[in-house]
Amino acid sequence: MTEAAEPLITHLLELRRRLLRVIIVIIVLAGAMLGFANDIYQWFAAPLLQVLPEGSQMIATEVASPFLTPFKLTLVCAFFIAVPYVLMEVWGFLAPALYRHEKRWILPLFFSSLSLFYAGIAFAYFVVFPVIFSFFSLQSPEGVAYTPDINQFFNTVMKLFFAFGFAFQVPVFTLVLTLTGTMDIKQISQKRPFVIVGCFVIGMLLTPPDPVSQAMMAVPMWLLFELGVLVSRLALKIKP
Repeated sequence: MTEAAEPLITHLLELRRRLLRVIIVIIVLAGAMLGFANDIYQWFAAPLLQVLPEGSQMIATEVASPFLTPFKLTLVCAFFIAVPYVLMEVWGFLAPALYRHEKRWILPLFFSSLSLFYAGIAFAYFVVFPVIFSFFSLQSPEGVAYTPDINQFFNTVMKLFFAFGFAFQVPVFTLVLTLTGTMDIKQISQKRPFVIVGCFVIGMLLTPPDPVSQAMMAVPMWLLFELGVLVSRLALKIKP
């Protein structure tokens, strides 16, 4: 084995160790919550259940859906809870390779990214879900029973959770572009019209095909872009 290959093998072994620890933490959390899987699902589905037409209910069109859907939800919740630990492991892996001035910014960026990810999920659950589920329940043609399938509901909501969680990272992306010198703040500001159009395109691609949910993703993304520009201006003033 060459000397150049040894550090690579060492880094890969370190990455494997950290990845295994992350997987174990998620499995332990999921195992601890498994007994409450149905309760978690009830809370998870509350925004839809509250707006279902009177006499209507959710259905399961697959044999294993009543078991598998709450189980999958428990795994996802375990991952959400473990995100701070995941980021800690990422930080532990990257920190030795960073310069002191880089560490000064990386840690705040990690915490900001984590906070924005949770904020995106909370925004989706408390603001977006009640609006779009109410919208869908009122659009059923006469003679059509609105009875969503629990598995399709799970897939749709997971897509929205991750879409809003990552969409709320826009200020972090903007700040990183500025701090790394990839783009200066003037260039970023000049691209505002393209960013606004891009926000609506992303909203169209990542949300259900209705204008309400698309706008509820695009408008916050645009506002978060403006926040990122403002924070970037402030960061450049204090950057050594």
